[in-house]
Amino acid sequence: MNTQLYSSFHSDTMCSGSCSRCIGVSLYPLVLISIICNIVLFFPGWDVKYVKEGHITPEVQYLGGLLGGGFMMLIPAIYLHSTAENGCCGIRFGMFLSILLAAAGVVGGLYSFAVALVGLHNGPFCMSTGTWQTPFKDSKFNYLTDSTIWDKCSEPKNVVEFNTGLFFTLMITSCLQVLLCAIQMINGLVGCLCGACNNKAGP
Repeated sequence: MNTQLYSSFHSDTMCSGSCSRCIGVSLYPLVLISIICNIVLFFPGWDVKYVKEGHITPEVQYLGGLLGGGFMMLIPAIYLHSTAENGCCGIRFGMFLSILLAAAGVVGGLYSFAVALVGLHNGPFCMSTGTWQTPFKDSKFNYLTDSTIWDKCSEPKNVVEFNTGLFFTLMITSCLQVLLCAIQMINGLVGCLCGACNNKAGP
C-alpha cells in the first residue's frame, strides 16, 4: 500500500502538467512587479508634472516592464495555470503550445531586461546645469558607484536613486521570468515527447 501511494505521489509531483501549473502561478507576481515598476517610473519624484511636461527618461517610454515583462508574460502565465488546472497539459498539443507561449515569454523578458539595462547605462533624464538632458549617458555605468555626482540632477528630486532602484528591480524580475519560461520550454518538450501525466488517471 505504501509503495503504491508513493508511486502515485511521485508521478503526480513530477508530471509536466504539475510543473506547468507551478511555473504559471510563479509568473503572476513577477508580472505584477514588472507592470508596477514601469508605471511608477513615469512619476519621478512622485510627481505627475514630469510626465505631463514630457520630462521622462526615454527608456521608460519603451514600456519594457509593461509590455515585455507584463502583458507578453501574462499570456503564458494564464495559459500554463488554466490549462494545467483543466488537465489540458496532458495533451501533447497543449504542451507544444506551451512551448511557443513560453518562447514568447522569453522574448518579452529579454526585451524588459534590455530596456532596463539601457536605462541604467544612459541614466535618468533630468534637469542639469539649467537644461533637461541625460548627464550620465557617457559615464558607462560609473555614475552608479559614485553618489557624489548624483547632484548633477537637480530635478526631479532623487531621480538617480529612483530610476536605479526600479530599473534594477526590472532586470532581476525579467531574469527570473526568462528562467521560468526556459524551464517551461524544456518541460513542454518533455511533455511532447513522453506525454504529460494526468492527475485523474487511475493507479
